[in-house]
Amino acid sequence: MPPTLASLVHHSALKLTVRAGADRLDVPVRWAHVSELADPVPYMEGGELLLITALQLDAEDPEAMRRYVRRLAGAGVVGLGFAVGVTYEEIPKALVDAAEEEDLPLLEVPRRTPFLAISKAVSAAIAAEQYRAVTAGFAAQRELTRQALTAGPEGLLAALASQVDGWAALYDASGAVVATAPEWAGRRAARLTPDVERLRERPAPASSVVGGPENEDRVELHTLGTGRRPRAALAVGTAAAPGTAERYAVHSAIALLTLTTERSRSLQAAEQRVGAAVLRMLLAGQPDHARAVAGGLYGDLLDAPFRVIVAEAASVSAARVVDSGTRVALSKASAAALVVAADAGDPLGALTEVVESAAARAGEAVLVVPETETGRLVVLASDGGAAVSACAEYAAGLEAARAGAVADRPGGDEDELVVGLSAPAGPIAAAAAYKQAGQALSVARRRGRVCVEHEQLASGSVLPLLADDAVRAFADGLLRALHEHDATGRGDLVASLRAWLSRHGQWDAAAADLGVHRHTLRYRMRRVEEILGRSLDDADVRMELWLALKATSTEE
Repeated sequence: MPPTLASLVHHSALKLTVRAGADRLDVPVRWAHVSELADPVPYMEGGELLLITALQLDAEDPEAMRRYVRRLAGAGVVGLGFAVGVTYEEIPKALVDAAEEEDLPLLEVPRRTPFLAISKAVSAAIAAEQYRAVTAGFAAQRELTRQALTAGPEGLLAALASQVDGWAALYDASGAVVATAPEWAGRRAARLTPDVERLRERPAPASSVVGGPENEDRVELHTLGTGRRPRAALAVGTAAAPGTAERYAVHSAIALLTLTTERSRSLQAAEQRVGAAVLRMLLAGQPDHARAVAGGLYGDLLDAPFRVIVAEAASVSAARVVDSGTRVALSKASAAALVVAADAGDPLGALTEVVESAAARAGEAVLVVPETETGRLVVLASDGGAAVSACAEYAAGLEAARAGAVADRPGGDEDELVVGLSAPAGPIAAAAAYKQAGQALSVARRRGRVCVEHEQLASGSVLPLLADDAVRAFADGLLRALHEHDATGRGDLVASLRAWLSRHGQWDAAAADLGVHRHTLRYRMRRVEEILGRSLDDADVRMELWLALKATSTEE
């Protein structure tokens, strides 16, 4: 503990006597200072024990002493030491009364005790406290390091909470709580997510102090990571501001957690190379070799049903999507990642952050491979797991944000996300799943969607695919002669062909739809065959004509 007035009074060599303020001797003493000035307040910082002989004071004047003592107490002086036998043989009653009135501790210093001895005692006690704090800090650092190596971040948080006599929480890049110690702090930590999100928007490294609801405790927030954007955040809750030893523990935890969350670039590059090799083997139909190369790196991901996600950037501005009116459509995790994408112009990086954070929170393995040759991102994630759900939620948030901002966005040349998601597949069918994800991505691009699942293609309609420019060009070319014929007013061949095909070649039903005689309809169909040079008895011809009609009807 730091030195207090009580510890000085109990110091056997100083022989100090308490004359006033005996109930306030437990106040820490920051320094012992000698001043005979009539007004030493301008030179005080607070926390001092002021030592005087009253050389320039009228210590017997009650009003003067009241003003003097009141000024000292207001400046934060914690005690007054009066040397007797120098100017006064005993402490004047006016000073004693003034000290009692202000409840300021007043210590009588005997003539044989020099002020220097008191200053030395205070200095020695402060030095001993600092040494104890540094020693305790190094011991805490060793314990935190041991916990980080043996029990991971959870063990480190538990050790830190014990060191600071409070609680600690770790947040991921999205602001979601990853771990807390003790467990009861989980709900308290979750309420601070908005504060963590605001802290992430500041240049790293950043920290802040917040008071919880109803001032439950004092919480320090610190970002973790070495990049411009933090990888995680640490919260430390205590009843009061941490002391020197506790501060050592907090800074040690920050350093250790940064090491665990911000892996070296060489390790990241090595893992990416392993992931790329594993993916190539899966796509080549060699799941056994892929498992052998991966070892335990991806857990049971390669043994259970998984989904393949293929994502790429599209020529649409992501930054314009992020505004106060559209972020409400996103979940907290998605909104945080979207801010990253807007700031960094890296939508694939934002998706990676969303998927990896969700997988980490759920304890899932996920394989993320950037395809440098295609500019795509390929992700293998457990079917039904948190990573796939987070991807779908993020895409839905982007879709909602885009819909809300489309009126304000005339177009752009920055990057936004397009995602294709395969159906569930096993390791032996990885190549088929990869192809499915690519097909879904192509459809998403044509439809102007953020994300399309391959299962939606199978359960939906083929008609939306006809919106492709190449399909419309084919349809226009195929039906052009019929449209030109109808434009002369010599008949209504296009409408007649549509009615006949929709009725599967049933003459009476189609003629009734058109309001003409069936013989008239037969004549029109012969004219269609003559103009197109094709037989309507050919099923392929009927199919092409029907698709052409559907494609052109989308424009009409």
